Amino acid sequence: MTTTIKVTDELRDRLKAQAARDGLTLGAHLAQLADAEDRRWRLSSLKAAVAQTSSADAASHATESAEWEHVELTDAPR
Repeated sequence: MTTTIKVTDELRDRLKAQAARDGLTLGAHLAQLADAEDRRWRLSSLKAAVAQTSSADAASHATESAEWEHVELTDAPR
């Protein structure tokens, strides 16, 4: 199924040129742009969550992470 979206001729031409530059269809290019925006949003949300983390929780996480980095994997296959 396809659909029509209304954009200016200038924007359409920009998007088509970008897609052609990368050897993509316009639909594939728009999908990449949507994926990139989803990723940007997830990382922005993560950054905000990290910024809201209390110093006590951050210190606890750092301590636990350091401990796990030094755990010997005695049951790992060799």
